[in-house]
Amino acid sequence: MSETRIVLVSDSHGERRPLEWLKENYSDYDMFVHCGDSELRPEELGGYICVRGNNDFFYGNEMPDRMILKAGSHKIYVCHGHLDFMSYYNYKNMVKNAKENGCDIIFFGHIHQAYDETIDGVRLLNPGSIRHNRDLSQASYMLVRIDGDDVHVQHMTYGKPRKKTWLDKLTEWLMKL
Repeated sequence: MSETRIVLVSDSHGERRPLEWLKENYSDYDMFVHCGDSELRPEELGGYICVRGNNDFFYGNEMPDRMILKAGSHKIYVCHGHLDFMSYYNYKNMVKNAKENGCDIIFFGHIHQAYDETIDGVRLLNPGSIRHNRDLSQASYMLVRIDGDDVHVQHMTYGKPRKKTWLDKLTEWLMKL
């Protein structure tokens, strides 16, 4: 069985340059998957497979809310997440939806934070935001390599680390309480 290499990204919020950079730098990859909140029209996404996020609300948006992809021996449930989990970090309903569709991997966005965990036999992958992460980490994406049954994930950062503002420092302090 041949290997499938996927660039996984989410939450670009209107920024085109990161998406173009990924296409240029990983031009030999098989799939480019965007987990929503691109805030771009499908024809502006330049070959990305994309689902609709909660900010992709412009008139005429033809993107699906969810989709199923196949790679190797795996089925991948792709969603933004806002319709699949009712509160952050409670992914039971999303896992249930994936399993009902015969999927063992979930690609999702929405939380603006990289995430890679297995829950009830389903691997959940969130690349974080290619624009800004809410946990104050650097903008990020994932490289996913599927070779038969094997799934290899590499978390990558994008761009220069941003300088912390007074609000970032306050947020860090509050998170320690």
